[in-house]
Amino acid sequence: MKKLSNLTSQQTIISMLCPSGYFPLQKAETCIQTLQQWGYVVQVGKTIGLQNHYFAGTDEERLHDLQQALNDPHIQAIFCARGGYGLSRIIDQLDFTAFIQHPKWVIGFSDITILHARLQRLGFPSLHAPMANAFNDGGVEGASVQSLKAVLSGQPIHYCLAPHAFNRLGNVTAPLVGGNLTIIAHLIGSADSIDTTNKILVMEDVGEYLYNVDRMLIQLKRAGMLQNLAGLLVGGFTDMKDTTIPFGKTVEEIVREHVAEYNYPVAFHFPVSHGEPNLAVKLGVSYHLSVCENEVVLKEITESM
Repeated sequence: MKKLSNLTSQQTIISMLCPSGYFPLQKAETCIQTLQQWGYVVQVGKTIGLQNHYFAGTDEERLHDLQQALNDPHIQAIFCARGGYGLSRIIDQLDFTAFIQHPKWVIGFSDITILHARLQRLGFPSLHAPMANAFNDGGVEGASVQSLKAVLSGQPIHYCLAPHAFNRLGNVTAPLVGGNLTIIAHLIGSADSIDTTNKILVMEDVGEYLYNVDRMLIQLKRAGMLQNLAGLLVGGFTDMKDTTIPFGKTVEEIVREHVAEYNYPVAFHFPVSHGEPNLAVKLGVSYHLSVCENEVVLKEITESM
């Protein structure tokens, strides 16, 4: 996996754009101001505040905005203001030739999992992290946004978490991949299907029916994506829904059932989600994961270790 520089320069340019769902400019203002206060130069893309029904502009407008940012050698990071839906409509039209020559951090989660998957396939790390709305309503001082600030400034990731009754103990060192479960399942069979073999898989989701979580996990299992993991981090499953006749299991019970036959470490309630907390993690880089009876530790592997 190729390495990217930390965003420590006062002249670091961050491009903020919306490659998927519509996001109003006024809701991005606190995020823009905060990034500027952190010392970054924010270049606001044309798709911030642009609307075409559900999307942040037409497919062509979103494609052009993102392609410009990928191509620009002066931009060090692309900050996706919102996820939603829409990247899979344009991902195969994107050209990463210039990006490969001048790579940059791509920041976001949810539908941005599609971009993360493409970058992992190309051999580049990316940042699964809070987006613009997380900065609103006092979120700037919260753990999620502050974790993003720390990672952008070059602080290695080292999270210590409380245990969960369903955790499976173990220690492993491996690269981290994944993101939104719906998108992970959506990518199966495509060129960007995520290679999970000997990887630590992280997954989260929002607003899904419990039976659909069960179905997506079966899809991952049938595609061979759960059998050979190095480890599993089960993030937040926010605003889950149930059918009139209850499904009969919680999300945690559903996941535990589908990975019961394997031996790798599993940690539940890992703090990535559509809610709070949603801590920043680098995808495509290696970590040491330790799941013990009294704590869970995820520690980024650095050159000095």
